[in-house]
Order: sequence, then C-alpha cells, then structure tokens
Amino acid sequence: MIGAANGRFQRVSLRARVTLLAAFCVAGAVAVVSLGAYMTVSQNLHSQMDDNLRQRAGAAVNAPKVNNDVTEIPGAFLAAGDIRIGVLDVSGRILYPKGTVAPPTQPADLDVARGTALENIWTDTRTDFRVISVPYGDGQAMVIAQSTKPLNTTLGKLSVVLFVISGLGVLVAAAAGTAVARTGLRPVQRLTEATERVAMTGDLRPIPVSGDDELALLSQRFNAMLGAVAESQERQRRLVADAGHELRTPLTSMRTNLELLLASEQPDSPTLSDQDKAEINADVRAQLDELTTLIGDLVELAREDAPQVVHEPVDLVEVVERALDRAKRRASDVQFVVEVQPWSLLGDSSALERAVLNLLDNAVKFSPTGGVVRLSLRQLGDGSAVVEVADSGPGIADADLPHVFERFYRSSEARTLPGSGLGLAIVKQVAERHGGMAYVGRAPEGGALFTLRLPGRPTPVPTPSATANQMSS
Repeated sequence: MIGAANGRFQRVSLRARVTLLAAFCVAGAVAVVSLGAYMTVSQNLHSQMDDNLRQRAGAAVNAPKVNNDVTEIPGAFLAAGDIRIGVLDVSGRILYPKGTVAPPTQPADLDVARGTALENIWTDTRTDFRVISVPYGDGQAMVIAQSTKPLNTTLGKLSVVLFVISGLGVLVAAAAGTAVARTGLRPVQRLTEATERVAMTGDLRPIPVSGDDELALLSQRFNAMLGAVAESQERQRRLVADAGHELRTPLTSMRTNLELLLASEQPDSPTLSDQDKAEINADVRAQLDELTTLIGDLVELAREDAPQVVHEPVDLVEVVERALDRAKRRASDVQFVVEVQPWSLLGDSSALERAVLNLLDNAVKFSPTGGVVRLSLRQLGDGSAVVEVADSGPGIADADLPHVFERFYRSSEARTLPGSGLGLAIVKQVAERHGGMAYVGRAPEGGALFTLRLPGRPTPVPTPSATANQMSS
C-alpha cells in the first residue's frame, strides 16, 4: 500500500510538472508576444502623437498674426481646440489665449526661445501632457501641449485584451499538458517500476526493450547507464590490481633489457664497452629498484590495514639527499635549489625517501624547462620539521586543492602528463604513518608548495673529540 501510494504521488507529481511546464512555456511565449505587441503599438502611438505635435507646431509658427484689443497675437491662438498653446520668451514669461490654461514648460524650452535648440519635446507626468516647443523668432518659442490621456486609455484597453488572451492561452496549455501527461506518462510508469526493481535487488542486468519510439530510446539509454554502473563497480574492484599490473609492465621491460645486457656477455655476441655496460647496468638497476619500491608502495597503499611503520633511527638529511639524487638523474632540464638542516626521527627510511621523491617528481613534472625546484628541510622549533618542495609551474587551482592527496585523483591539467595519481596519496600516507601530515599551498614563485611535516629532533653534531675517539677506536 505504501509503495502504491508513493507511485501515485510520483505520477501526480510528474504530471503536475508536465502541466506546469506546458503552462509556463505558453505563458512565456504569450507574454513575450504580448509585450512585443504592446510595446510596438505604444511606440507607434507615441510616434504618431509626436508627429502630430510637430505638424501643429509648424502650422502655429507659420500662421499669420491677428490684432486684438491690445496687441498682435498668433493666429493659432484662435484655433487652439484640444491643445494648450502659448508663446514663451527668454525671460520665462508665457503668453497664452484668454480663458485657457498655459501649457507646461521646463528650462529646456528657454534654450529653444534663445535659438540654441531647434526643438524640445517632453512629457509632463504631473499633468499627463506631451509638450513640444519650437523657435518662434525674436527670442520666443511656440509651446504646444496635448493631453496623453486618450492615448493612455487606448493602451490600457489593449493591455486588458492582451492579458485576457494570455490567460486563455495559459489555461488551454495547462489543459493540453494535463492530457499529454496522462497518456504519455503511462509507459514511463512501467519503466519506473523496472528501475525500482533494479534499485531494490541490485540486479544490473539490462531491462527488455521493445519498439522504436521515444520510450524505447529511453530504455536503451537506461540500459547504457546500467552498463556504465556495472563497469564502474568492476573498475573499483580491480583498481589496485590494474594499477599494479600497469606498473609491472615497465618492470618486465627493464628486466628484459637487463637480460639482453647479460646476454651481450655471452660468446659470439656483440660486446659493449666497459663504460657503457657500467652506465646501462647502473641505470637499469636503479630504475628496477625504483619500480619495485613503487609497486610495494602501491600494494601497501591499497591495504585497508596498513602495517605499522618500522621504528629505526633515520637521518632525514640523508633521506632527502638520496631522493634528490634520484630525481636529478631523470630531470636534467630543471635546476634544484637545496637548503637542509639536520633532523632525525624514528621511522622507515625507504618510505620517507619515496615520499620526498614523489614530491620532487611532481615538482619537476609541472616545472617548465629551465625552471627552479626549491627543496628545503628546516626545523620549526616545536618538535617538528618540514620538508618543503616548491616548483615554478602554474600552481594548483583552488578547486583541486582539497583533492590533490586523494588516490588516483588527477586534475584536468595533469591528465595529459605521465603518472598514475598515486604519488601524492603515498606522501600523505607516509606522513600520517610517521605521526606527521602533508599539505599543499602556493609558493612565492607562483607554483605549488608541498609540505611534509614530521616529528623528531635535531641531529646532534659530533664534537671534534668524539670524532677523534671514534677514529682511534
């Protein structure tokens, strides 16, 4: 009963959404059309009124003057009719027909009387009059005002008609939307029931598809989504195994190279010079050791129950120097600036070396050719020291900062660069296993600044007498 009630609620809710969507779409379209029609009519009516005022103003200026009992007045005063008319001089005094009301004026009309403006047309909102002033000669301006109330009445009636038509259109659209929703969403309900079955049982097998209409297309897309979810789950289960497999591939290749190097020592085989052999042998062995260590770190990183850190004295300066030597061998186009202070702690020297090397490799990867990578080991004075690695690259975007230490996370800029996205995750785990922490910020050079903070104590510097005793012993 609860499920049925929920289904009815969902059907009604979706039907209501379709109805509202149809109503809103029609309302928006009708509103745009109505607004456009209203604005067009309003603009045309106002333009016609302005043209009429200009014609009447021109006729008033050209009309002959007539004599009254006192002085001559413009002939247009005798045919004022439905307008207010007057003559404004530069002093601001206005002459208008007896028994009428003077047209409204504003300071800009004085500019017309002075001859500095050819026309001034404006609307007096207080009296609802449209006013125009044109030069009349001899420091005077002819001012004519016509009421806008008839025009506003016409526009008001037009707005009422448009509003009624819009309302009827919205009602018709709502009724049509309801009808479409009732008939069109019935097949969707069947698809909803199928999705509920998938959600309850966890069965990601595709659902049957029949027909070639929009519902069939929706079912096909849903099946594609189920396939994507199943593939994602499978990728999560095999993530660590696949990563280990990908890392073992270059290891196998290097072992093959080593076997070829050893095969060159066999009789009747091409020989290499002793120097070439030594260099190839050292390089291959160094990279084999590096990849083997990385595979071990990957397996260790993937375990939920990470082993306890090895408690042995570690000289952090030596760890930093070993990692620096390994980074220099494969980064000849980057300059390293190093500054270290003595520091020691109890921990795993191999894991610490891997963490520092990962930071250096990351800095080299994002530094331009000829760039500078700054490596420093300094004491903080609170029982801890920090290993800081700063590069001269573009830095890390603010959106990526919270995620840089996540496993297999790679920013959009780093996806085109080599790497598996495990290096910084290993750095974080090593720091936490040693009671420290890892964090990232922005370097003064503008690039990224990674910091590995570790507890410990300053390494004691041997005295000359102690050194002599050790040598004598």
